[in-house]
Amino acid sequence: MPEQNTASVEGALARLAAVIESRKVANGGDPEKSYVARLLHKGPDAFLKKIGEEATEVVMAAKDVDHGADKGKILYEVADLWFHSMIALSHYGLTPAEVVAELERREGTSGLEEKALRKAQERAAQEGAAKQ
Repeated sequence: MPEQNTASVEGALARLAAVIESRKVANGGDPEKSYVARLLHKGPDAFLKKIGEEATEVVMAAKDVDHGADKGKILYEVADLWFHSMIALSHYGLTPAEVVAELERREGTSGLEEKALRKAQERAAQEGAAKQ
């Protein structure tokens, strides 16, 4: 499978994000004619439920691939998961570029170290709140 360059991937995500943004009711999106507009109009419960469903479908597709199914199943389901996650990002005023920036921030950081630091910060915050 060919590797795409970063600019191409980010450009595709930015274009999709712009389409999602244009589907917001406030931007003229019509819930009767647009799936995205309908999900956004229904509110967070609707698109968050879809994210949960799609995450489960990614897991099931991966399990199927472990038992001989085509890897394309995972791609299809991850695309659905990313799409619905991008609807959530739009709703909350966030962008794919911000997600990429967060991933870049984490680059070169041990996941175990990151998790330990996060737990230490949470513990310190809880102790600080308890003292007040």
